[in-house]
Amino acid sequence: MKIALFVPCFVDAWFPEVGIATLELLERLGCEVDYPPRQTCCGQPMANSGCMEAAAGSEALLVENFRGYDYIVGPSASCIHHIRHHLTAIAQSEEVKQVRANSYELVEFLHDVLQVREFPWAEFHHRVGLHNSCSALRGLQHASISEVEAPFFSKPLSLLQGVKGIEFTTPQRPDECCGFGGTFSVSEAPVSAKMGYDKVNDHQQAGAEYIVSADMSCLMHQKGCAQRMGMGLKFIHIAQVLNGAAH
Repeated sequence: MKIALFVPCFVDAWFPEVGIATLELLERLGCEVDYPPRQTCCGQPMANSGCMEAAAGSEALLVENFRGYDYIVGPSASCIHHIRHHLTAIAQSEEVKQVRANSYELVEFLHDVLQVREFPWAEFHHRVGLHNSCSALRGLQHASISEVEAPFFSKPLSLLQGVKGIEFTTPQRPDECCGFGGTFSVSEAPVSAKMGYDKVNDHQQAGAEYIVSADMSCLMHQKGCAQRMGMGLKFIHIAQVLNGAAH
């Protein structure tokens, strides 16, 4: 099994500890992981803004870096959703189709492919509020959603239940958008901020100490909102918790 680690550009720039935790976690689980050194942005911000020529350059480089791997695993539902469903600024060659089909977000790779449920090295003695991004929920089907009447399920919750000491809190609106939305947070900053304030307030009222998510971009936005509101909430990526982060 040839596995490549895809580290989103914002994780590499601002949260490298998330990329390191992802690598360490995969290796703990017996995976042999490569890190293609020339990787860069998947092209999502440019594509979302309609800059398809710029997106095409990033997408072509991504395919060049990750072709030939059985699995491409990344700690970002937003980026993996773009690769799998919207990598269309370039011609759809067989290599492009292969990269799109073989790309997995970390949670779904652990849950669906490796089918791991226990993390005996991990302890996290805190009350945790789980945040599923819109891309994770409605793009990758990480968990059930409130607008669809169907049995409850949650892949990240199933994984986190294998961590010793963890307690879960549930906000009143668990699958509501936090307001980040990539470039939406720039073009509609006041709306984005208000949505973020509502989200962190909901988690705090539910009694959470930490907000855990598979999307560091959402956590970055919520952390800024919480700090501006003077809240003591803390934020951590699910890879760090599953890898045994000491907090």
